[in-house]
Amino acid sequence: MGIKFGREVCGDLDQAAMREWLVTNGTGGYASGTIAGLLTRRYHGLLVAALKPPLGRTLMLAKLDDTALYGDRFYPLHTNQWADGTIGPHGYRHLEQFVLDVSIPTWHYACADALLQKRIWMHPGANTTYVHYQLVRSTQPLTLTLKAMVNYRDYHSNTQGNGWRMTIVPAENGVYVSAYPEATQLYLTSDQAEVTAAHDWYYGFDLSAERDRGLNDRDDHLHAATFQATLQPGETLTLIASTERKPERDGETALKVRRAYEQKLLGLWHSNRPVDTKDIPAFANRLVLAADQFIVQRSTPEEPHGKTIIAGYPWFSDWGRDTMISLPGLTLATGRPDVARSILRTYARHVNQGMIPNRFPDAGEQPEYNTVDATLWFFEAVRAYYGVTEDEDLVQELFPVLADIVDWHCRGTRYNIHLDSADGLLYAGETGMQLTWMDAKVDDWVVTPRIGKPIEVNALWYNALRTIAKLARIVGKPHQEYEAMADRVLARFSRFWHPELGYCYDVLDGPDGDDASLRPNQLFAVSLPESPLTIVQQKGVVDICGRTLLTSHGLRSLDPNHPQYQGTYGGDQLQRDGAYHQGTVWGWLMGSFVLAHLRVYGEPAKARAFLEPMTNQFSVHGIGSLSEIFDGDAPMKPQGCIAQAWTIAEVLRAWLATEVESRS
Repeated sequence: MGIKFGREVCGDLDQAAMREWLVTNGTGGYASGTIAGLLTRRYHGLLVAALKPPLGRTLMLAKLDDTALYGDRFYPLHTNQWADGTIGPHGYRHLEQFVLDVSIPTWHYACADALLQKRIWMHPGANTTYVHYQLVRSTQPLTLTLKAMVNYRDYHSNTQGNGWRMTIVPAENGVYVSAYPEATQLYLTSDQAEVTAAHDWYYGFDLSAERDRGLNDRDDHLHAATFQATLQPGETLTLIASTERKPERDGETALKVRRAYEQKLLGLWHSNRPVDTKDIPAFANRLVLAADQFIVQRSTPEEPHGKTIIAGYPWFSDWGRDTMISLPGLTLATGRPDVARSILRTYARHVNQGMIPNRFPDAGEQPEYNTVDATLWFFEAVRAYYGVTEDEDLVQELFPVLADIVDWHCRGTRYNIHLDSADGLLYAGETGMQLTWMDAKVDDWVVTPRIGKPIEVNALWYNALRTIAKLARIVGKPHQEYEAMADRVLARFSRFWHPELGYCYDVLDGPDGDDASLRPNQLFAVSLPESPLTIVQQKGVVDICGRTLLTSHGLRSLDPNHPQYQGTYGGDQLQRDGAYHQGTVWGWLMGSFVLAHLRVYGEPAKARAFLEPMTNQFSVHGIGSLSEIFDGDAPMKPQGCIAQAWTIAEVLRAWLATEVESRS
């Protein structure tokens, strides 16, 4: 199940630097970089610790400058690019092979006739990263030198080292690094190396990916210690970076823990499959492993083992909308309903004025509630959970919350979100606010405000009313009012249909009237469990989206013929956000398209075929995962986050739906 690259990729710096790896720890911490070992983002590092799980993410160990001495020759294994444009050393030239071994990034360096293997992983549930070397073959000893480059900054920022003195204290088998008195300490230890403390700033690391995004492209890191060991053939060396004073120091033992964790994930998935495990394709297993990277802790006093979902790596936190959309695919589809239950309970405790949070800020401020659809996706997540578990106890617990949400929406809540008594549809929006998933905003410019009655919001509202009516029956509560409200939405939903164009308006009753822009949002009126469209209208939506918006990697966010269409995503924040929902392809929408196509045409093999091109993406951007977005124009280059929760979740959910249908 490994993903492999040989010298044809590893030896080409452009290709090796555009492919990024990621490992996570389940608390919001992670390690990430390029397979070339080159830092290209401010977010790259060997230990980005979640100091206030799942947030407070802080870069603590940036990289290791590793060098091998074999015979009388030095072999630099690391690669750096500097502010003056120079590259040195060129360690990638010794990289014979890179493998994503199940979920562990693994490098093989050829130094003459010696082969040195390096692995990186994190300990589940701890801010602890292991960098493990093994001399696989050689005819003489090899001496390995590791220079540890540390930092202590928010992962969204950059460092200028001028005069910054950290405290570096020698300790048994390593050093303790304290950036300042109140900082969380970093413990750098090894299982056998000789350690020399240092304090040398390396200035002017060039971050090319940040420059491409119009952001600060310079960073400094501190050389805090040098680790050195001589390995005989077959011997290993492990360096451990941790916020814990006494992490597991035996690399082989720690590796077994990580392997057991991988097997547990696959075991849960396989035990819930109605087919022989040998018939499960590697593609699906890869999705399951990728799914786990987004599931992280969010503890509350009431739910000390609470869970949430990181929207994307490397820069997103946990967003309510992304969490609820992703929950069925990341947890229920993978055989982890206990995680789904915890997430639902965690978010239910944060409901305020009938709304779940849109986002928990990185700095730990109060949750933000600027969303109209996240709360409605909460209903769909509860429905999906009950459909798998028949857990009536949780329905009993959550029903008052759900009923309160409906009540708030009927009488009106934040941001002018309210039920329009004239037609039973939901209205939302006010000047300067972005409330739907198309939420790009630059300063005071809301790129796609969509004020009025967005189609996906009302499709979700209709499904939410049908869902709460069914749940009311389960817990013995009155359901007739919810059914009547849903019937009214069904009767008036026809307002969205544009008979001349043959598809749905994107927004009704906006400040400038009805918006007939062709966007993929209408797909949800087909793909959600309850469709308020007629069979003919459903087919019309699927066909027009398939002919105009569909690409190999998702759906364009706007018709290419629209005057505001942007076919490429890039540049500074103004340029990027201006294109974000104006043509950029979103991978997560492929799930809804496949489900809608399956509903209309009933041909699971054809519906599944739309997912096939996604299998190639595991080796293009974020190795072993799927990207957030893609250019709208060919060749649809992956962009944005290298690993996105709802892309993984929706592709897996759609794949399973076609599997179930193909067996029925």
